[in-house]
Amino acid sequence: MSKRRVVVTGVGAASPLGLTSSDLWSGLLEGRSGSQTIRVFDPAAFPCRLAGEVPAYNIRDYVPKSYRKATKLMSRDIELSVIAADEAVKNSGLVTKASEAATVTVAPERFAISFGAGLISCDLDEIAPCVAMSVTDGKFDIRKWGKDGLQALTPLWLLKYLPNMLPCHVGIIHDIQGPSNTITCGETAGHIAVAEAAEMVARGDADAALAGGCEAKVNPIVMLRQCLLKRSAQNANDRPEQACRPFDAAAAGSVFGEAGGVLVLEELKFAQSRKAVIAAELAGTASSNTLNPEFTHLEADGKGLQIAIHKALQDANVRPDQIDLIIPTGTGIPADDKAEAAALEAVFGPALSSIHAWPIKSMVTHTGAAAGAIDLIAAVLAIRHGVIGPAKNFDRPADGCRLKIAAQMTKKDIRFALCCGYSFGGQTAAVVLKKYEESA
Repeated sequence: MSKRRVVVTGVGAASPLGLTSSDLWSGLLEGRSGSQTIRVFDPAAFPCRLAGEVPAYNIRDYVPKSYRKATKLMSRDIELSVIAADEAVKNSGLVTKASEAATVTVAPERFAISFGAGLISCDLDEIAPCVAMSVTDGKFDIRKWGKDGLQALTPLWLLKYLPNMLPCHVGIIHDIQGPSNTITCGETAGHIAVAEAAEMVARGDADAALAGGCEAKVNPIVMLRQCLLKRSAQNANDRPEQACRPFDAAAAGSVFGEAGGVLVLEELKFAQSRKAVIAAELAGTASSNTLNPEFTHLEADGKGLQIAIHKALQDANVRPDQIDLIIPTGTGIPADDKAEAAALEAVFGPALSSIHAWPIKSMVTHTGAAAGAIDLIAAVLAIRHGVIGPAKNFDRPADGCRLKIAAQMTKKDIRFALCCGYSFGGQTAAVVLKKYEESA
């Protein structure tokens, strides 16, 4: 990246491994899985009855007292973004309006926000009575829906389910008055949102930014779709922790879940002026889009992913053999894992055999728009602590997989890390992080 240097000073995460980034990190190092039998609804009729659910919480504990009434208008996705942002800001040492009792340390108009969001599915318990009112002779009646069903919904109902409500609520809580953006590019939304926020800071439109992604996929409609498209692991309902097996010969599908991940990005001099602890630096970003006619899977050669990674490395001015860690998408869906492995081999060539790869969805599950942010937080913490966690459920590499994946925790000085992702609609993205060096 050119222009001003952009660094990471704080992270926050609400994931199936816990309600903080510390929980996420310790769970990853322990090789603990957040996959479990679905609790939020009865999954008995589903071929896959597993998901990654965030532990119980009270959202009122994460907002200022003056904002608690607004929690009534928060969907699960919004709540996760608020929780993750709350920790990220506190973790960075920034003081915002949310503190209510301290002097703000970042000018609101110089503070930006960019979040990735998914398709927010409505709460069926909330909408079902309204649908029931719209039935004539046992069939759904669209005219009755318009006349009676919709009238039973609160006028503010839609505000719970608009993707831009994630950065909206977080922005109000922290009084963010700078640039704001919402990225809805499926499973790459988190990667791209961080890239957009980094550009906001790099070009001088902001001194600090909140960036990340959040999505709650543990919903009957969302889960039904993944099952019908045969993306979900359907052979391990009695073995939740073993269900998701990225790049493994026994992989049979993914486990989907919910999470929120937020990073605090700052312009280097601004971070230094307040003596912030710098965890990592943003080095390069890129995205691409190449649609596979068979839209349910990544292209067999991972062409779009190749493009995004090549461009991100160029943006970072880094050679492929300089990368020390790759956190791939690694869904556990055999066809997609094979295509991603092919893309990585095309980019890195012989160097791939010496670069550590750490697929983490076997532990955090596939959290959609949050996935890229969670991956980036794991990479930031790996760089900061000089540790790569174990890859869970990787016993024997799948055919065509020549990634260097270790089942044990590895200590390593990580100078450059790559996080790459793809959506099921053809969007791809890549972000290169680097170890912060003052003289770089």
